This record gives sequence, structure tokens and C-alpha cells, in this order.
Amino acid sequence: MTKVAIIASNGGLFDAYKVFNIATAAASIDAEVGIFFTFEGLNLIHKDAHKKLPMPAGTEHFQEGFQRANVPPIEELVSMAKELDVKMIACQMTMDVMNLEKEQFVEGTDVGGAATFLNFARDANITLTF
Repeated sequence: MTKVAIIASNGGLFDAYKVFNIATAAASIDAEVGIFFTFEGLNLIHKDAHKKLPMPAGTEHFQEGFQRANVPPIEELVSMAKELDVKMIACQMTMDVMNLEKEQFVEGTDVGGAATFLNFARDANITLTF
């Protein structure tokens, strides 16, 4: 089985599309997928923040293209990832630094440190960082 390990360290809308597009595509072809969310990347799974992620300045015109191409909103992609058993790990250290609690993240999020992710990723066939 193919194993895909993703590090999500950026927290904008385009970052979310990159992370969840790759994760759900890989999971849909039966790959085992794990995402480690750290620093701003925690916004991608925060219960409130993932619903209103910022677009990079000057790219507002993409919003119309997303709608025209029927690209699902991030909230829907997060749900798809959960349904496809994508393992989502929130970085404990970053949560401590930012004073965040597990309850602030979407249901099904695990909390762990770098060692938790490294244990998952050590035999990954594909490793990506966004």
C-alpha cells in the first residue's frame, strides 16, 4: 500500500486546497494518508478558521474560478478527508505555544508531537510539505 505523509505549515486558502486536494486524491486511490498540521497550518483544521481562510492578496479573481469549476469549499474537503480516513495530527508543541485545545479542532483530529508524525512518515512512499 502506498503511504503519503504531508506536513501542512501554512494557513491560507491556497495552502488548504493543495493539502486537501492531494490528501483526498491519494486516499481515494487507497493510499494511507497522514497530515501533520503545525504553526499556521493548524488553521486548516481549526473549527472556525478553516471556514474563512485568507486568499493571497491580489488573487481574489480566483474565487469566481473556484465556483465556476465546482471546486468544493475547504469545509467540504475536510469532511471528505475524514470520510476517507485521512489521519490528521495537530502539533502539540504549536498548540501549547498558541494556547489551543484539541476541542478547537475538527472532530477526528489527533494531537501529537513531531515524533508521532515521524513514526507515521518513516516508511512513507511520498512526503510533501505545504
